[in-house]
Amino acid sequence: MWESESESVVGRDYGNGVLSSSKHGVKTDGFELRGQSWYVATDIPSDLLVQIGVVYFHLHKYPLLSRCGKMNRLIYESRDPDLSKIALDDLPGGAEAFELVAKFCYGIAVDLTAANISGLRCAAEYLEMTEDLEEGNLIFKTEAFLSYVVLSSWRDSILVLKSCEKLSPWAENLQIVRRCSESIAWKACANPKGIRWAYTGKPPMIDSSPSRNQLVPPDWWFEDVSILRIDHFVRVITAIKVKGMRFDLIGASIMHYAAKWLPGLIKDSAGSADDGSNSSNSSSSSWKGGLHMIVAGTKDDPSSVHAKDQRMIIESLISIIPPQKDSVSCSFLLHLLRMANMLKVAPALVTELEKRVGMQFEQATLPDLLIPSYNKSETLFDVDLVQRLLEHFLVQEQTETSSPSRQSLSDQRGTNPNAKMRVARLVDSYLTEVSRDRNLSLTKFQVLAEALPESARTCDDGLYRAIDSYLKAHPSLTEHERKRLCRVMDCQKLSIDACMHAAQNERLPLRVVVQVLFSEQVKISNAIANGSMKEAGEAQYQLMIPNRKTLLEATPQSFQEGWNAAKKDINTLKFELETVKTKYLELQNDMENLQRQFDKMINKKQTSAWSSGWKKLSKFTKITTIENHDIGNHSQVPAATIDQNRKTPRRWRNSIS
Repeated sequence: MWESESESVVGRDYGNGVLSSSKHGVKTDGFELRGQSWYVATDIPSDLLVQIGVVYFHLHKYPLLSRCGKMNRLIYESRDPDLSKIALDDLPGGAEAFELVAKFCYGIAVDLTAANISGLRCAAEYLEMTEDLEEGNLIFKTEAFLSYVVLSSWRDSILVLKSCEKLSPWAENLQIVRRCSESIAWKACANPKGIRWAYTGKPPMIDSSPSRNQLVPPDWWFEDVSILRIDHFVRVITAIKVKGMRFDLIGASIMHYAAKWLPGLIKDSAGSADDGSNSSNSSSSSWKGGLHMIVAGTKDDPSSVHAKDQRMIIESLISIIPPQKDSVSCSFLLHLLRMANMLKVAPALVTELEKRVGMQFEQATLPDLLIPSYNKSETLFDVDLVQRLLEHFLVQEQTETSSPSRQSLSDQRGTNPNAKMRVARLVDSYLTEVSRDRNLSLTKFQVLAEALPESARTCDDGLYRAIDSYLKAHPSLTEHERKRLCRVMDCQKLSIDACMHAAQNERLPLRVVVQVLFSEQVKISNAIANGSMKEAGEAQYQLMIPNRKTLLEATPQSFQEGWNAAKKDINTLKFELETVKTKYLELQNDMENLQRQFDKMINKKQTSAWSSGWKKLSKFTKITTIENHDIGNHSQVPAATIDQNRKTPRRWRNSIS
């Protein structure tokens, strides 16, 4: 793709990649290499020795002085007319670039390629080969080749940018890096339809005829760009962002680069990354693996140098990740965070990375969260890190909920409203895994378990597993600490299986077991009150199956095996539970019988006291009746007089009142 003109056009002054100078003072048939020294094939003896490193060039003064301004200054400013030796150890491009410069000065044809043009351009600038000394000098011709050939070719732009790694800071000052980066960005963002498939990362397709209308994948440029050094890769990605590339493609290219240069970062992509690197190495011999970094000092341990290189890569990748939520996967961010903590990346970048993980925390998986503690902590896993990630997630959720515009934007992106439930299951599984660590304090366990709101958990079976696992690993907890641990769990949110397991769990406090049995009894009573036992059981069973499947998928394999082993005892526990219920009913009947007998005894005592009182009252009533009978027989008072006597006291009472 983006085929170079140097590959297809022949006969142009610089298009065919050949440089020559018609003006030269010494006729020669070429250069000869003898050991570490170059000699000019001519009968005239050389009068100038140029040393570059361990390589020597036996040349003549006139061809070099006529085209190199720096040579003029070195010779004439030395005040030694017989100066015959010059050392140019700081020449960019080294001996290879100076060989091409010397050939150009002697009028020998020089083949310009993407591999040597950047070194030759920097060497020409260093030697001051300007137009003031000769028209069509080396600076002009190399600049023309860069502008008209290299920058119009995708392949050549990549190769030139790769060759600039050893030319700092000359390549930066001459704007070669900037121009190549912008050229690559423009071609990556352009529509490649109808352009021949000839990019450098993969071999050309067998059938490349334009009439086939081949579909070009959107990630066609990933492998090409991934061969660049990290600083040049950052320049290219920054330029691509400015051009308006989709953020998901930019994120995918960053993940592809990380998989290639950070081995072990993404385990699932390790094989594909290795395959890609092998194919790139086989397609171009000039692309060799390894990171070429300039590190100060030569006595550093190779492992420490490698750590510095990887730290630089991680810090650079964090700084260029697009700010959009789903630009990269949460798994990639967590793997990057693991390596950042291990290599002690700058704290500000680690905090930024933690916030990015919090934005996508519901997409995380349990293996990704099991990040070891690298800060000499007592715990095996970094529980504090997961606590911070959870806090960032809750802050993000609260921000999106409180802001209507962000909430509508999140709905358009397809955000699942059950994110908190998924995070709750993830946290419960994480607690189950880390609870086996004997150094995990009860406070850290409790704080992480209570970080989520109660509405995030519809079922506390996962939390019960974590509590039971913690109790197994910490048998020395006091009764008060056990009660404190169990407070994070709601017994009313346990399923039937969890309730039966908890009822027989000797590690739980007795009060918690009673609460579990009571909540189960309430559920049974409500089921009986709402309908028949069969219908309630079927409905509860239908609701229980998906919950159990979802919970088991989120639990680690080791605990699932233990849970399966516990299921074997469930049938026996069911029978024992039914026996306990029967005995409970029998005890309840016995208690009711005892209550009745107790009531009878109380009633007997009350009846004897009242009967004696009634006997006395009956005797008094009989005496009063006899007296009234006698008075009636002797006086024979009229009925009207009797009624009047009865009413008089009543009037008297009324008047007094």
